[in-house]
Order: sequence, then structure tokens, then C-alpha cells
Amino acid sequence: MIRLPDAQGGLSAYEPRTAARTARTARTPAPGDAPLRSRTVLAAAHVVADPYADGGQSGPAAVDWEATLAFRRHLWAHGLGVAEAMDTAQRGMGLDWPAAAELIRRSAAEARAVGGHLACGAGTDQLAPGAHTLAQVRAAYEEQLALVEDTGAQAVLMASRALAAAARGPEDYLDVYGTLLRQARRPVVLHWLGAMFDPALAGYWGSPDQDAATGTFLEVVAAHPEKVDGVKVSLLDAGHEAELRRRLPKGVRCYTGDDFHYPELIAGDGADFSHALLGVFDPLAPLAAEAVRALDAGDTAAFRAILDPTVELSRHLFGPPTRFYKTGVVLLAWLAGHQSHFAMVGGLQSARPLPHLARAYQLADALGLFPDPALAEHRMASLLAVYGVER
Repeated sequence: MIRLPDAQGGLSAYEPRTAARTARTARTPAPGDAPLRSRTVLAAAHVVADPYADGGQSGPAAVDWEATLAFRRHLWAHGLGVAEAMDTAQRGMGLDWPAAAELIRRSAAEARAVGGHLACGAGTDQLAPGAHTLAQVRAAYEEQLALVEDTGAQAVLMASRALAAAARGPEDYLDVYGTLLRQARRPVVLHWLGAMFDPALAGYWGSPDQDAATGTFLEVVAAHPEKVDGVKVSLLDAGHEAELRRRLPKGVRCYTGDDFHYPELIAGDGADFSHALLGVFDPLAPLAAEAVRALDAGDTAAFRAILDPTVELSRHLFGPPTRFYKTGVVLLAWLAGHQSHFAMVGGLQSARPLPHLARAYQLADALGLFPDPALAEHRMASLLAVYGVER
């Protein structure tokens, strides 16, 4: 038994699970099983900080490389791809460009060694804060795109704070992205990250009106469909995503980034469906792999039975302010035994209050996400003790 903060501002008893989850389908998929077939699924992976580094919030990011790469092997072992150096890895929120570049190089080498699918974020975050010209923004993108492609990884062209600040209208987005797509050596993923994830990206694609922005976004894709593997949409608007994917050129995929509605979007509506590039699949990797294997077998009902119960946890992790969802993701990785501590680059472990963290633990435990429930309970109790909660 463990006492957790409750909605009334007190403490309530909670009885954790005593055993790890068992499969709800015929058998539990094991690491090393055949790759997923019916959907392309990438988990946007977090980074493990070096807890002994003395970098502070403004210093260079200090990463525990061994634990970080071990977590990527965990994701690949379950059949998922890894989306590297993206929002979940704290790009722009603690992970600076030198650390991100090193992360990309190391993950690419690891992917080659294990045969894992790897896509890496290319942006403009090497630019110092302040005003920049479009030429400077374009050059920054080109530098990062070249680095990603030189490693052999697929590039994800991330939304750019610098471009959002420099662009005067849709034509500037068409120009910058058109130049980048013409230079790309292999098809890329275009990423539309909503302002709920990063307020500096408000009005992206040249308009605060979502319909107008969508028109520009689709114009970029339509001009270079052979250079666009897919689009990742992180707007938390299932209806908009379903409509957008129907308007994509043939052969261009839609990768859902909607951490609120992913089961229905991945399952599809009978006419089409979304693939996935999701931060929530970092903690949900075993369940995500099991669910997609159910789809591979043609069992949509089993897919929904596995993933639908996870939505409450995901909505909790990604609740406002949404950009701090990474804190809950790293908490769950620590509780699950994937890392030895609950520390984050930039000190972001302090971004969520204790009741939020306690609820994340409770929801994850109820899903059976922890391979060793006793370890998770012990670690949660140690965190509660820091806040003065005694057993």
C-alpha cells in the first residue's frame, strides 16, 4: 500500500499491482518478433540526463549516453521505430544543438548495428535567440538536414521558432521548405507542431487561421510529393487530421502526433488511416507494439481493446501546459526501471507538481506498464518521501 495525493489536497491509500501485466491477446509479443506491418510506428524517445553533471538550466545539456541508447534498443526490440532528437527529447527545452547532433550520430550508429528504423529531427535551434533573416534560417536548416542525412537516418523537418519569427507570410514558408525539399536526398517527414506544444510556433505556415495554414502546408507537400514520405501532425484535433490526410497526394503518409486520439486515428475510418509518430509511445512501447500486431492480424477490435484504455494516461501526461509532458514520460521510464534516476536536462523534472506525478504513476500501474510493480512502488515511495510523505 502507498499513500498518494488526492483531488482534495490530502493523501489516499492506493494498492499497487503485485504482478506485471499479461497479454490480452493470444500471446505476448516478445522483443525480436517480426517487424510491424500494417502501420509505420515511431516512438519519439526521451533522453536520459547525467544526474551528476553541474550544468544548470542555462548550461550545456549533459546526457547519460549509455542509458539513452539502451532505451532506444528497448524501443527497437519491440518492433517500433525511433524518432530521435525531437520534442520528446527536449529539443528547445534543455537539449541544445551540440547535444542533439551527438545524439543523432550515436543513435544512427546504434540503429545500423541493430537494424532499427530511425528518423531524426532537423531544425534551426543552433541559431542564437533573436531576430534572423530567412537566409540564416534556411542555412541553419540545411546544416542540420545534411548532418541527419550523412548519418543515414531519415530526416524530420521540424517546425522552427526562428522561421515563425522571421516569416512575413505563407510565401516565406513555401520558399524555405521548397528549397529544403529540393535538396533532400531521400523523402523526409514534415512536422507541424501546434502552439500547445510550443507557444513560439503560433501562426505557423503563415496564418493563425488553421484552414489557411493547412492550405499552405498542403501546398508545400503538393509541390514536392516525391520528396515527402509523410507529414506529422501534432495539433490534438482528430477531425482536422482525418480531413488533412484525405487531401494528401497519393503515397504521402500521415503520421499522427495526436496524443489524445491516437487509437481511432491509427485504426482508421474505413477509407484511410494514420501511421504514428508519438511521444506517448515512449512509455507505451510494449502495448503499442502488441496493439499494432493485432492490426497486422486483422483484429481491429483487439487493437482498440489494448490501446483505448491508455488514452486516460496519455491525456493526463499531455494535459496543459502540454509542453511539459516530457516530465511524466521520464518519470514513467524511471519507475519502469529503464533508468536509475528521475532527473532531466535543464532540471525539467520540477515542471510538474507532485499530484500530477502521483496520478501518472497510478494510471500507469493500473495499465500494468511496469515490468516490476514492486520496484515502481518503491521508487514512487522514495519520490513521495522527498515531499514529506511517509509510508
